[in-house]
Amino acid sequence: MDRGVLETYFRIPKINWKRQPKPAGTNGRLTWNNYTKVSRAGVWERRSRPPSPEPDLPGPDEDIEQPVMVPVVVDHDYGASRTVCVDRERYEDALREIEALREKLQTFHLHHSFGLKRFASSPEDIRFYTRFPSYEHLMVFWNLIEAATAKTVRVTRAKKTYKLLPIDELFLFLTNLSTGCTQRELGHRFNIHRATVSRIIVTWANFLYSLLGSVCVWMSPAAVKASLPHDFDGSYSDTQVVLDCTELRCQTPSSLLLQSEVFSNYKSHCTFKAMVCMSPHGALTFVSALFEGSMSDREVFRQSGITSLLTPDMAIMVDKGFLVDDLVPGHVHRPAFLSKRAQMSEVDVLKTQSIARLRMHIERLIRRVKENKLFDTTIPLSIAGSINQIFTVACLLSN
Repeated sequence: MDRGVLETYFRIPKINWKRQPKPAGTNGRLTWNNYTKVSRAGVWERRSRPPSPEPDLPGPDEDIEQPVMVPVVVDHDYGASRTVCVDRERYEDALREIEALREKLQTFHLHHSFGLKRFASSPEDIRFYTRFPSYEHLMVFWNLIEAATAKTVRVTRAKKTYKLLPIDELFLFLTNLSTGCTQRELGHRFNIHRATVSRIIVTWANFLYSLLGSVCVWMSPAAVKASLPHDFDGSYSDTQVVLDCTELRCQTPSSLLLQSEVFSNYKSHCTFKAMVCMSPHGALTFVSALFEGSMSDREVFRQSGITSLLTPDMAIMVDKGFLVDDLVPGHVHRPAFLSKRAQMSEVDVLKTQSIARLRMHIERLIRRVKENKLFDTTIPLSIAGSINQIFTVACLLSN
């Protein structure tokens, strides 16, 4: 639409759209809308620079470089004179202070380091941590095996980086056996890694198993008769060993097949079973390997290998579960069975009481072995590969 028509129709006033020339004194403002165009100053024009500091000039009485003051230690000039002047009182006080600090430092190390020397003066602590009666007994045992420790075979191929002495490694193994502490706890006590604790325990279990197992503990019939107690005189004078089985609770395996093999109906739990034999005077003379808890006493007796050590002149004393008359060449002293009788005869009652009284010693031997708290807990499957060696060593150490 034409602009003139719009202006006529809407009555729009006619405006001159051309920019008017800037009159003098308007400072860039447009005449029709009062627009002002102001030029923007530069960055350096808007901010003034701070004056640069002038270097201080040295005065007439000042040097260009000030000397650094170094404290001078006054010492004796041995080239000038060989005579040294010392304050005797201060010297003796310093010596006494040094000795006192040395004693405190040694006491601090003894009280804060977990080792054998810390408990050497306490028979109760030695008994608790090692099951040895005293520190002297433990040192006698250590003197017997110290020479063989040089041939110890480690369970790792890595070079030995342990911070413990061999005797402290033995103390760690005995502490684990006696107290049943976890490997993590022993690592914190001895300030070593948990994996190192595991390797030390397995190493010493294998070492003591081989060393103590090489010593023959089986006694000849003449040696047994020489030390036979008076309670065995009479009908039981031919007894060579008193034997029984014991079980150790173990962790339940995830495999159903393994569960059925190690589950014990007697303990209603997964267990390891072993047979322990002792002479009539109380010394341990035989210990079998660990078997599955589901195995019967007769089968444990057959697989233990003790039958090869028995002769026809040797009798054994067993519990009712050992039906091994056909496996033993000699006589078997066993409590009588009730069978289908309503009541036992007087002879059978007296025989059962006498055998039970004598078999109490094997129960006491097993109790001495199980005083080691490791066997009170549930044996984890992580040490199932070395539990046989550990149990055998515990039995041999009970002598």
